[in-house]
Amino acid sequence: MDETGKGFYQEFEVFSKRTFKSPFQHQFSLLAPNEELAIVMAQENFMRREPVADIWVVKRSDIRMLDQEEREGLQRLDNKDYRNTKGYGYLKKKWRDYEQNMLDEKEILSWGGDD
Repeated sequence: MDETGKGFYQEFEVFSKRTFKSPFQHQFSLLAPNEELAIVMAQENFMRREPVADIWVVKRSDIRMLDQEEREGLQRLDNKDYRNTKGYGYLKKKWRDYEQNMLDEKEILSWGGDD
């Protein structure tokens, strides 16, 4: 490729899935002069090796990556400590103490006294 990025060959990424229900997985990259030839090359290189239900061939330049600022924003999405139960370990002891101090039927009936 020349410095302007418009050389004869373009970079393509190939994704495939084995069955119609399975997810797409990245398989490999390839160089091709255009999309049609990239699809043919992907089929020739990949479909004769494994059973394939579908193939996607995408220009690498059409795939957008997150920049550094966007990646930092993802860290906020992972702050879900409230979903972890490890912070509630004290509840077992608290519940046991509560049950030990709970009034039983005999004790309640003993308050009535003998009339």
